[in-house]
Amino acid sequence: MYDLIVIGGGPAGLAAANSAWRQGLGKILIVERDKELGGILNQCIHNGFGLHRFKEELTGPEYARRFMDMLSDTGVETLLDAMVLEIRRDKSVAVVSAARGYEVIGAKSIVLAMGCRERTRGAIGIPGHRPAGVFTAGSAQRYLNMEGYMVGRRVVILGSGDIGLIMARRMTLEGAKVLCCVEVMPYSGGLTRNIVQCLEDWDIPLYLSHTITDIRAENGRVSHVTVMRVDEKRNPVPGTEMEFDCDTVLLSVGLIPENELTRAAGIRMDPRTNGAVVYENMETSLPGVFACGNVVHVHDLVDYVSAESERAGEAAARYVKGLDQEEAALDVKNGADVGYTVPQRIRVGRVEKAADVFFRVRRIFGKSRIEVSAGSRVIAQFKREHMAPGEMEHILLSRKALDMAGGETIEVSAREAE
Repeated sequence: MYDLIVIGGGPAGLAAANSAWRQGLGKILIVERDKELGGILNQCIHNGFGLHRFKEELTGPEYARRFMDMLSDTGVETLLDAMVLEIRRDKSVAVVSAARGYEVIGAKSIVLAMGCRERTRGAIGIPGHRPAGVFTAGSAQRYLNMEGYMVGRRVVILGSGDIGLIMARRMTLEGAKVLCCVEVMPYSGGLTRNIVQCLEDWDIPLYLSHTITDIRAENGRVSHVTVMRVDEKRNPVPGTEMEFDCDTVLLSVGLIPENELTRAAGIRMDPRTNGAVVYENMETSLPGVFACGNVVHVHDLVDYVSAESERAGEAAARYVKGLDQEEAALDVKNGADVGYTVPQRIRVGRVEKAADVFFRVRRIFGKSRIEVSAGSRVIAQFKREHMAPGEMEHILLSRKALDMAGGETIEVSAREAE
């Protein structure tokens, strides 16, 4: 019987396990389906990681190594090349692995840290042929950075998420010609720094409010794509066709939290995030089961993943030790121009100084403010110079503000500056 089983050995799982160990849990197991720890960071060889956490720029593998080194002097166990098949209501976990076969492992608590996966061509329904040469951006990144395969020479990228932007630069550095990046929305889905460093610095065009409407092939490989402008309803506008001669299409069209295990366990889900509904300490609706990182909501910075996951690990330790009492909770919901909030519920009695709240806005803002209200009362406001859907927002709601809510639902809204 383990005190804690962490499902996933990426940045979220590593941070959660390390935090739980530091809080005094003595028997912890990380279950990871890959053959090594580190998760997606292993293929992210570019820098830019760790600015918040370590105050320096690291590559993805370097960032992961920092947490692996922290775990090296602990007694945390790892089970690699292993797949979790089921999470049971009694918090036992069914696992199958190459080393040990099928087994059911008992635990007093669980942290879900399975990360997310990419949306594929089938999910967005691009018309045309079904040839070789169409990759998700993350798959291309793994082929290039870890397996050593050059996936193409003339590239069109659909979607402006961070992985797609980073791959535009990476492919260019390897000698490919990236013809353009095409985004169906009127704004980019990636961080501003990636738009500048990965597109503008390399003179790669970004076509906003455009999409691919046809993919054609010769000899079984992508040969041409058609790009068209779209209207406000995202319908292609006739007469705006652009033809690109290319051999590769990379898709950076969204990430989906890996929550099949979560749903099967009967844990309450949030349709806005496609992740579990969580409390302020990242506990799910199933007591003793916590979730963190991209399995809860898609983050833009791994530093935020680590901080959130350390909170989950600490909360798991408190649960096992029986330190927390049942508390009434208030709901947190998204208001004007806000897409979602995490956490979705806050137990005010468990908040000492302040509660972290993360969210994304639905459109680009200049000078603006974040308004937090309960009923007709504004309980907190935060000024911003700029907000965009591609950049996650973070606020701290003080205990005083939470007490002002008086048990009513809290609403987080984004508004233009007056």
